[in-house]
Amino acid sequence: MSAEVPRLFVFARHAESTANTAHVLSSAPSRPVALTERGRAQARALGAQLANAHIDLAVGTRFLRTQETIDIALHGRHVPVLIEPGFDELQAGDLDGAPMEAYWSWKHKHTLGDRLPHGESPHDAFRRHADALRRLLARTETVTLVVLHEFALRYMALAVAADGSDLPAEAVGNAVPFLFDEHAVGHAAASLDAMVPS
Repeated sequence: MSAEVPRLFVFARHAESTANTAHVLSSAPSRPVALTERGRAQARALGAQLANAHIDLAVGTRFLRTQETIDIALHGRHVPVLIEPGFDELQAGDLDGAPMEAYWSWKHKHTLGDRLPHGESPHDAFRRHADALRRLLARTETVTLVVLHEFALRYMALAVAADGSDLPAEAVGNAVPFLFDEHAVGHAAASLDAMVPS
């Protein structure tokens, strides 16, 4: 009797981008934001960590910085790439391009259900991310690399944390891999759904 091979999902925030170093919001995929030199080195380091892992599929968002991270990390490997808009960054609307402090100021005065000016609410993003996770689970690849954004990864990791505690800011570093099995991915999707009032 052969045991079923467990499915593995490697999630990572994209490598450092020019928006990160400028400390500005970058939430519009139509405005390309590239990796910095340090970011390119981070992506190469991620690739080195994954060098001995067979990867069946890489998933990125519509943002250039996730796609560049995948390209560099998997350089020379023939891995199909899927673009999943459901993992896109929280849409900041009028705050796109503004200093990060503008977002933190807005966040302290609003709830997770409030929409950013001409953007979306965190709850909207949770729904998107949960739907994207379910689409991943509906696929059949054994090992999937997913490169996405800090907002999505932070709340996904929080959703599966054993004690429900928040992660320190430095925990969701650029190009740092988080390993989830399919049960954890399913739990993250359900937890994200549960965070949104019906």
